[in-house]
Amino acid sequence: MTVHIHPSVDSGVKQGTGNFAGGTLVCKCQDKPVKVGIKGDVAHNHACGCTQCWKPEGATFAVIAVVPRDNVTVLENGDKLRVIDASATIQRHACKVCGAHMYGRIENKGHPFYGLDFIHPELFTEGGSAAPGFAAFVSSVIESGVEPSELPAIRSRLKELGLEPYDCLSPALMDHIAAHVAKSRPKAA
Repeated sequence: MTVHIHPSVDSGVKQGTGNFAGGTLVCKCQDKPVKVGIKGDVAHNHACGCTQCWKPEGATFAVIAVVPRDNVTVLENGDKLRVIDASATIQRHACKVCGAHMYGRIENKGHPFYGLDFIHPELFTEGGSAAPGFAAFVSSVIESGVEPSELPAIRSRLKELGLEPYDCLSPALMDHIAAHVAKSRPKAA
């Protein structure tokens, strides 16, 4: 059985250049595509198995990274964007025509990831952004229809690709969340 993770990693994870200056994300539309400019390289790039992230046709996982929200600018055809679910923590701005998620933004200033936007690096027209480094929410692919019996092969393939599988976020991101929560609590007397 061939395990398909995502088209951008199925043939191997392509390493970034280490000096990616940013680029343009382009939706899948042939006519008047949405274009979003990104300044600088991405961080925390990973394969994500959650059911909220946009996945291209045939992908089991999404590939997601973060950038500072101030580094994201809608360049063209922003009138085609809509927020998928206004009640969600991450406000996913997607093209109304092709469905591609262009960026996700957290508006809650108290959230540990406030100030970061979530993007899909495979939508860059340029190559060289930081490579995916782990896989998050792996068991969540079951919620999107993957048989539980397939998880051992999926975890094995992720490890083969160098993407350590987690059923949460990576330890560094979980540490960031815990530190944010600890700082926001009043100190005990």
